[in-house]
Amino acid sequence: MVKLYGFSGSTCTRLVALICKEKDVPYELTSVNLAKGEQKAASHTAIQPFGQVPYIDDDGFILYESRAIARYLNKKYPNQGTSLTPSDPKAEALFEQAASIEIFNFTNFVQPIVYEKVFKLRRGLQTDEARVTELLASLQSKMDAYEVILSKQKYLAGDSVTLADLYHLPYGTAFYGLGGSFAEVFDSRPSLLRWWKDISSRPAWLAVKDGA
Repeated sequence: MVKLYGFSGSTCTRLVALICKEKDVPYELTSVNLAKGEQKAASHTAIQPFGQVPYIDDDGFILYESRAIARYLNKKYPNQGTSLTPSDPKAEALFEQAASIEIFNFTNFVQPIVYEKVFKLRRGLQTDEARVTELLASLQSKMDAYEVILSKQKYLAGDSVTLADLYHLPYGTAFYGLGGSFAEVFDSRPSLLRWWKDISSRPAWLAVKDGA
């Protein structure tokens, strides 16, 4: 069984839990309480030197960074659960393209918006609304491009779901949950909304959406 060290509600911990569910890989969560700063404890940074979560211990193999863990689990269990990366060279290249799109055209904008609108408030800090407005404006053109891509194919890398799609879920769910003009980013684009409803209703995500 994979040992997952993280915080149940954290975006990156839930991403790893999501992939475990998709791949039918059992895991055991050991809580690292971010509110108490346990991720900065010497015992944690000795394993994860950046003082972040999550990391996994797979029979003595230690790995951190949620996207790296996701790729590792998918590759280790190719014939188990959902296949989330293609093996054909051209299909794999399209997956890598989609994975790059997710980071640079989605998460780079959505993550700081969620930080400003959700995480800052939890810490008693004030949201920088000007920053949010700037990020949201930049995101609009990126989502226009998503709409073009998704009007031609079911998922971001083609007609099969991949890690690139699932990577959107933790921060995308928090973003969409803000409602109003944030939800409208998806709701106003039919192909984008169809894709979002598809991936966000997957049983594996619903199982970990509210906590790993």
